[in-house]
Amino acid sequence: MKNLIKHTKKINSLLSRYGVKFGIYKNNVFKEQLFPFDCIPRIISKEDFDYLNKGLIQRVDALNAFLLDIYTDKKIIKDGVIPEEFVYSSSGYLVECEGIIPPKNIHSHISGIDLVEGKDGKWYVLEDNLRVPSGASYPMIARDLCRKASPQTFLNNQIEDNRDYALLLKETMDNVNTGGINVIFTPGRYNAAYFEHSYLAEMTGSQLVGPTDLVVKEDYLYFKNYNGHLEKVGAIYRRISDEYLDPMTFLEESLIGVPHLMEVYKKHHVAIINAPGNGVADDKGIYYFVPKMIQYYLHEKPILNNAPTYLTYYQEDRDYVLEHFDDLVIKDVAEAGGYGVVFGNTLNAQEKKDLIDLILKEPRRFIAQEVIDFKDLPIQEGDTTVDRKADLRVFVLSGQKTKVWKSGLTRFSRNPDSFIVNSSQGGGFKDTWILSQ
Repeated sequence: MKNLIKHTKKINSLLSRYGVKFGIYKNNVFKEQLFPFDCIPRIISKEDFDYLNKGLIQRVDALNAFLLDIYTDKKIIKDGVIPEEFVYSSSGYLVECEGIIPPKNIHSHISGIDLVEGKDGKWYVLEDNLRVPSGASYPMIARDLCRKASPQTFLNNQIEDNRDYALLLKETMDNVNTGGINVIFTPGRYNAAYFEHSYLAEMTGSQLVGPTDLVVKEDYLYFKNYNGHLEKVGAIYRRISDEYLDPMTFLEESLIGVPHLMEVYKKHHVAIINAPGNGVADDKGIYYFVPKMIQYYLHEKPILNNAPTYLTYYQEDRDYVLEHFDDLVIKDVAEAGGYGVVFGNTLNAQEKKDLIDLILKEPRRFIAQEVIDFKDLPIQEGDTTVDRKADLRVFVLSGQKTKVWKSGLTRFSRNPDSFIVNSSQGGGFKDTWILSQ
């Protein structure tokens, strides 16, 4: 491994040259920065991964069952497992998707599940990302460069090969393809994950398309190439948010959507990956109910643990949060990317009062969680090695079968005092080695 680590600067230089960067568009300003890579890998034993594999498949199958149910029969509401108003008040619930059954009944084709390993040795799920989860391309290309820099490292260690992600993704798209080509739909160069869009298109043999490349004609979606020739699209892996997908259905001012796309989708003339409306299932408040979903839909005991979570929506939980405020982390359910996360003990008296007033005014907007003391991982900092907080995003693909990719995106904080590891907050990433024996 020492031979690999000495190539860190060279690998980061190549990543920068290949455009492996993370862009942030905020306050009308686009800022692009290197997503720094650390060559010291995260190592997960075969035993640990086998456990995670079972738990993740169980969790994603339950979430897909919930999404199918919530937009059709709503049995989980009728049976009182989840409060009706809690679902319908979610910003991720889209009334426009009512009654739509996606091809093969699959809503979340690519799920990004964020976990941490506690110092107690237990794994905890922090978030479910079922809308447009990103990040798979980073460990893919990093592993490729690491192999080239130090092939002996991978000959001497029993590591699962992660080069099958493109094949898994293509199989997932092909499974729901309604007849036509696969396309990856990007809003363009200034999207935060544009590198990933282009990289995955190349690796899966899909067409990378933008808004002006797609057109609806006679109830079908077509790709219009450079000479005006039309090719029918059977599956569109969209990398834009729901509200921008179709200006005829959602935001009419959207300039990056495809007019009438939802009409084609409703008629099963194209598959949209991931399905619109998934946001209701990765709402941080709905997260609280996932263990109950597993029991309700699968009749199984949950394998993976949620982080201990309190819904300020409920009086009992709200009282607990107010009493133990300084010991908890408060999350705004509508935020993402590490934003809207507040540790109670970091606030001054006025800030604490203001947040409590907001919680009392808008209790559905917040959840509170126990602070999990999760494991530090070693990273390089100059010529030394230091420990930093790190999480793990695992990618679960739902096709003919639900499969967990034997790799993942390990993100770490570069701030010694921070638990926030998101790339948008200045974090870096590592390769994740799954041991094969």
